[in-house]
Amino acid sequence: MGELATPHGIIRTPAFMPVGTQGTVKAMTPEGLKSAGAEIVLGNAYHLYLRPGVETIRKMGGLHRFTGWDRPILTDSGGYQVFSLAELRKICEEGVTFQSHLDGSAHAFTPESVTELQMGLGADIIMCFDECIPYPSSRQYTEESTARTARWAKRCRDTFRGAGDGSQAIFGIVQGGTYADLRRRSAGELVVLGFDGYAIGGLAIGEPKEATWEAVASAAEQLPSDKPRYMMGVGFPEDIIQGVSLGVDMFDCVMPTRNARTGTLFTSSGKLAIKNARYSADESPVDQECDCYACRNFTRSYLRHLFMAGEMTGAMLATAHNLRFYLRMMEGMRGAIGGGRFAEWRDEFLYKYSSS
Repeated sequence: MGELATPHGIIRTPAFMPVGTQGTVKAMTPEGLKSAGAEIVLGNAYHLYLRPGVETIRKMGGLHRFTGWDRPILTDSGGYQVFSLAELRKICEEGVTFQSHLDGSAHAFTPESVTELQMGLGADIIMCFDECIPYPSSRQYTEESTARTARWAKRCRDTFRGAGDGSQAIFGIVQGGTYADLRRRSAGELVVLGFDGYAIGGLAIGEPKEATWEAVASAAEQLPSDKPRYMMGVGFPEDIIQGVSLGVDMFDCVMPTRNARTGTLFTSSGKLAIKNARYSADESPVDQECDCYACRNFTRSYLRHLFMAGEMTGAMLATAHNLRFYLRMMEGMRGAIGGGRFAEWRDEFLYKYSSS
């Protein structure tokens, strides 16, 4: 358990960051996010660069004022989005050239330009530009890519130090695929460069779970204990708990919001498919243990009705519930760690969560 101080507030760890890729968490307002317990949200530099553009956001007073969110914001550099555009991009030592997924226009990202872009957005925490490689990748390519990511990290750090005013923080991103020695090497190289925090990237992209946790453990053993550690894009509740067990402090994932929009709800006794006919006359709340707005005011029957009728209120209530489930889970972990009973809390939570 720890605290990360930013100009827009304190982030208590372990923390989960709702994903607001394009300047909004889907189906949620800033006030709704606060009610759910969110202390920080994530935005994406790639998407915000394409639309509405950094100059527009800068003119509107920065990302916080533009979005109406006055708590901390972390922006991802766009490395994963570039990875996902494999057929539309080209990687070289200088950076990446790519075509917009919106209109096919040509663009280029370099470590310097992406760092300046995120600084211009006004995020509290910005991420280095890295290369996220696919799984599986050969050892030779993984080694070459990991070395390039380290060189890019130095260029990001130098740009940040040269232009920053001390109000923002920058995190390096550990890569190395599923090769434990390359993960250790990457982490060690970033620590030498010196960052405000360290992310573990390039995971949860199809590799076996055992390979995921070996990579996390290999990186974590090299990272300083007094700097935050962020596992990118990991979102199953059981995986977040495992990450905390290995010393990870921060997480993000679209899973709670994306699942909510399709009618899958997370509860203390497992996942619930609200569109199932068995809930058509169910008078109980989604989760008896949840204190979210949806659970305090509505029945499973009503939420099912909203989804079956195609009403957007259903997605809104489901999203509010799922985010509260995740953020309440983080609160539970923080309390258990503070009380010296994390192992017991973990076992109890997972036993009940898997009971269905």
